[in-house]
Amino acid sequence: MTSAALTRATPSTFAGMVIIGGTIIGAGMFSLPVVMSGAWFFWSLAALVFTWFCMLHSGLMILEANLNYHVGASFDTMTRDLLGNVWNRINGLSIAFVLYILTYAYISASGSILHHTFGELSINAPARLAGLLFALVVAFIVWLSTRAVSRMTAIVLGAKVITFFLTFGSLLGHVEPATLFNVAESHPSYTPYLLMTLPFCLASFGYHGNVPSLMKYYGKNPRVIVRCLIGGTLLALGLYAVWLLATMGNIPRHDFIAIAQKGGNIDVLVQALSGVLNSRSLDLLLVVFSNFAVASSFLGVTLGLFDYLADLFGFDDSRLGRLKTALLTFAPPIIGGLLWPDGFLYAIGYAGLAATIWAAIVPALLARASRKRFGSPQFRVWGGTPMIVLILVFGIVNALVHLMSTFDLLPVWN
Repeated sequence: MTSAALTRATPSTFAGMVIIGGTIIGAGMFSLPVVMSGAWFFWSLAALVFTWFCMLHSGLMILEANLNYHVGASFDTMTRDLLGNVWNRINGLSIAFVLYILTYAYISASGSILHHTFGELSINAPARLAGLLFALVVAFIVWLSTRAVSRMTAIVLGAKVITFFLTFGSLLGHVEPATLFNVAESHPSYTPYLLMTLPFCLASFGYHGNVPSLMKYYGKNPRVIVRCLIGGTLLALGLYAVWLLATMGNIPRHDFIAIAQKGGNIDVLVQALSGVLNSRSLDLLLVVFSNFAVASSFLGVTLGLFDYLADLFGFDDSRLGRLKTALLTFAPPIIGGLLWPDGFLYAIGYAGLAATIWAAIVPALLARASRKRFGSPQFRVWGGTPMIVLILVFGIVNALVHLMSTFDLLPVWN
């Protein structure tokens, strides 16, 4: 094979950036302006940048450890070998918990947004019923095959990208500087509400399960994979900043209190934006975009949970085996969605709590153990021990913040 053919066969860096950015950006972004309304735009942007920095480097630490193993080795292999069975079980439980809680979150979100969508068509569809039917459709697609999920995800992702740019272009054109700078409040207080945003920021930068996948995609090529991680996470950071600008520049800070009190679900935020802008076309774009955002996140998360459970319990890929896996994947979150249909914000927050283990604490421990055993011959994250300590502290602080928030030990913007 000629060198030109080899060049053509090598996946582009852009493809890896899209994989990372597409994994990060999903329905979870709808929670950000609601939970960040207390800290408001500039402090929230600072929290996002800090979280991006820490989550990028924790992903790079996974890469550093992963490069010392065969292509295809993932969390299970690395964690068991470097940290032992106890940490491997803790890490496995945290991954399962995050995937289950996100599946529940998207059932809750799909029910609310479909209820709003059908309401626009003068059709009364209860949120519980809409979420149940949507979950059953996704379960059927996941049960069919991974290829069916891939094809459906490609369609949904393409539609999401188109509606994303149309929606944001319209929203940015309506931004009011007075609203963004919150001139209506004479002596506003922002910093007391900053800490509680961190677990939601962390949950909004989850891509770490894709690092071993990129090594399978590019081989042991750390330079390319590092560029993919930097580019993909920066893409997500930029879009989150635009989303905060578009929402906080259109909805007054005080109005977010009512949105949060109604559960913070996607339909409530869409209704608030529609009420402020009073634009029928923009309302339609928001509804379409939010539906596609939920669908793409739902498909990706449930496929990951499906494959994890199939591997964990040893279910085969026959129709009966896939049916067992599908029941185990969807039954618990569907029951949760029927009992608590408005738990989107709470679920995203709890996902952030569990994600601190496998997206912050475990990567730092892996990097430390990997350096002791292998010396990191192929790639080493800059910053030495202080960087490992920073990522560990970042994870621990996120966990503590969520626990403090759960027990009402942090101020709430109300």
